[in-house]
Amino acid sequence: MALWDRLKESASQMQTQLTARKNDLKSGAFRDASMAMCALVAAADGTVDPAERQRVAQLIAGNEVLQNFPADDLRRRFEENVGRLTADFALGKVSVMQEIAKAKKKPTEARAVIQIGIVIGGADGDFDKDEQAVVREACYALDLPPHEFDL
Repeated sequence: MALWDRLKESASQMQTQLTARKNDLKSGAFRDASMAMCALVAAADGTVDPAERQRVAQLIAGNEVLQNFPADDLRRRFEENVGRLTADFALGKVSVMQEIAKAKKKPTEARAVIQIGIVIGGADGDFDKDEQAVVREACYALDLPPHEFDL
C-alpha cells in the first residue's frame, strides 16, 4: 500500500475514533488543546500562508467532534495560537505546548488531541516531517508514547 493510501486510511480511522468519543470530548481543556494543536500543525514549518490558514479553519469548522463548541470561539482560539507562532515561533511554541498539555489529565482527551493533529496534518495528503515532528513533541507534552500513533 502506498504511503498516501496508508496516510488517508490512518486519518480516516482516527476521525472515526474521534467521532465515536464525541460525547466524552466537551471540556474546555480539550477545546483549548485541540485549537493549539491545529495551530501548531499549521505552523509546523515556521510559517502559515493564508491558504493553509483558511484550509485548517475549514477543517476545524467541519470536524464533527469539534462541533461540540461554537465555531467562532474555535476560530478565535486557533487564530490566537497561530498569531503566537507566527510572531515568534520558538516562544509561541512554548505557549502552544502549554495549552496542549492541559489535556494531559484525561487520557481520552489527550489521545484525541493527538488524533486531531494527525487528521489536520494529513488532510492535504502530505503529513510531512515537520508536522510529524510537532505532533511527536505534543505526544511527549501529553505523556503519550509517539509509537502509539506511528510517529
